[in-house]
Amino acid sequence: MIENRPWLTLVSHLSLLFGIALVALPVWVALVASTHPTEAFGSGQIPLWFGDQLSENWGQVLFSSAGNGIDVPVWLMMLNSLIMALGITIGKIAISIISAYAIVFFRFPLRGLAFWVIFITLMLPVEVRIVPTYEVVANLELLNSYSGLVLPLIASATATFLFRQCFMTVPGELVEAARIDGAGPIRFFFDILLPLSRTNIAALFVIMFIYGWNQYLWPLIVTTDDAYYTLVMSIKRMLSVEQGDVQWNQVMVTTLLAMLPPVAVVVGMQKLFVKGLVDAEK
Repeated sequence: MIENRPWLTLVSHLSLLFGIALVALPVWVALVASTHPTEAFGSGQIPLWFGDQLSENWGQVLFSSAGNGIDVPVWLMMLNSLIMALGITIGKIAISIISAYAIVFFRFPLRGLAFWVIFITLMLPVEVRIVPTYEVVANLELLNSYSGLVLPLIASATATFLFRQCFMTVPGELVEAARIDGAGPIRFFFDILLPLSRTNIAALFVIMFIYGWNQYLWPLIVTTDDAYYTLVMSIKRMLSVEQGDVQWNQVMVTTLLAMLPPVAVVVGMQKLFVKGLVDAEK
């Protein structure tokens, strides 16, 4: 029997409210700061209530140059970040699901070794292989291009492992029934495996989208043209000014805009995301 302890319920709710306040306070400060003129931050004090520059600051950042040597508006950098994030996400999911399908359902020599070679690459993040990867991209003349931003990051051992675990739960009787019904490998993949993997794909989509959207090091290295700058890169550059003359209102607008797409993806796919993570543990 579960005891009813009002004090414990009160402590739980207070802890939850404290956690929400701790997370929401920086967002509130950024939102408030985006409505004030630059002079409001000269004294070193952060205003905690809205100003009267909301439309001016947001309009300037979105449709004019971002400043500090960046000659393109933020909406273009948001588009670049979106193209990069979607390209990485779709590429990772497509390659990983095909790789897992081949490893689980096809019989070929050194199948197990192939999987472990893929899995070992988890120990080699982008930062470790950054120099050879950059050399390959430079030799292929993919610098300052969407292909150079996306292609080196589309392989994923994590997604391959999760899809492999999902496919290994498919009953052998289902495979035999599909084969008896005349379903070939392609039809079996599209008509049976893809619908069964819907929640896993949704969970990986959320994770990989956030991963691609928040990329900083790789875009910083392969792009020198402002037209291919991403939003996360621009925030760092807007902070790198001489004599500390940072346009904090513009920085906060850019920061809030950088938060919106990942938050929208998480909120919009929350149910499928949670269900996909639960299914992946089975």
